[in-house]
Amino acid sequence: AGAAAEARFISSAKGKGLFATRNIRKGETVFVERPVVSSQFLWNALYNYRACDHCLRALETAEENAQRLLGKSSLVLPHPEQCSTRKDLHQQCPRCQVTYCSAECRQAALEQYHQVLCLGPSRDDPTHPLNKLQEAWRNMHYPPETSSIMLMARMVATIKQAKDKEWWIKAFSQFCNKTANEEEEIVHKLLGDKFKGQLELLRLLFTEALYDEYLSRWFTPEGFRSLFALVGTNGQGIGTSSLSQWVHACDALDLPMLQREELDAFIDQLYKDIEKESGEFLNCEGSGLYVLQSCCNHSCIPNAETSFPENNFLLHLTALEDIEAGEEICISYLDCCQRERSRHSRNKILRENYLFTCSCPKCLAQADDADVTSDEEEEGEGETDDAELEDEMTDV
Repeated sequence: AGAAAEARFISSAKGKGLFATRNIRKGETVFVERPVVSSQFLWNALYNYRACDHCLRALETAEENAQRLLGKSSLVLPHPEQCSTRKDLHQQCPRCQVTYCSAECRQAALEQYHQVLCLGPSRDDPTHPLNKLQEAWRNMHYPPETSSIMLMARMVATIKQAKDKEWWIKAFSQFCNKTANEEEEIVHKLLGDKFKGQLELLRLLFTEALYDEYLSRWFTPEGFRSLFALVGTNGQGIGTSSLSQWVHACDALDLPMLQREELDAFIDQLYKDIEKESGEFLNCEGSGLYVLQSCCNHSCIPNAETSFPENNFLLHLTALEDIEAGEEICISYLDCCQRERSRHSRNKILRENYLFTCSCPKCLAQADDADVTSDEEEEGEGETDDAELEDEMTDV
């Protein structure tokens, strides 16, 4: 069929954009993309959100997933046959015991980066340089998580292991780069006021764990800050969940009306109970770098959205509207609630988290609106700031 979309350079101010190469129908999958590199968030893994160490596929059965999120081991899910988890396929690294969803993922990780990052018997040794780096990161970056130092570690490990190092460096250099001032802002945003002086500590730990002569520039203060900003700017949230897979499968069942109503009521109640117990943290979460998706610019009236329907790191970009050949394909960096707010509020979030002011048709149409947030909005302002960076894209 050929690619339905291609990246094109727009201007030095806007950088790249993604454009339709043919007419795309509403509901159509524009592309499915595998990340160049990805990694689960560290707190997420620590709290037993068990995911494949390579593709982030959720490893629990739907029932185990629900039991853990509810804190209730006696819970039984109906229609267990609708759970897609295949535990018989799971494999561990024989040296460090990290778990993969399949032999394919174990092999792929080993070939790309795991030889360098495998902790072997030092997995639980707090003095191992990689463990020190992860511990330092966790202490600076509390949930809700938006990035991971391990994404950077996997980038370095990938190049260390690669036969064709230049190919990978080129792959990583496709991602949007920022000016030094913007990099400062991103670092500040990712680490917050409390920790912004800690970038140097992270750099020293990163160097101790991973230094490589070939990549020496990445370990200098400027190079490390650029790498940090690259991941902060381009990292795309990934969310997976056995439970949501089971729910989608149950939704598709052809049931008699009474049974359908019972099942729907059960699922609604289950989610309410889980929210009381675990709040918004339902998914295995991580982030990845996607070459095509990272070219998608923001619009407050997006014509496409990202999701992870395969319960792993494969990103699907789906058209929300009919898109004509030559038209730019845009996603929204804001969630549904944020998109409903005033232009002033939307741009405040976008400036703080993504360092740009939006000029999409909706923002241009509202350009004459007063630059004040309404009272209701003021009340909501304080609560959402931390969650802003958490793209809605982590929703499964």
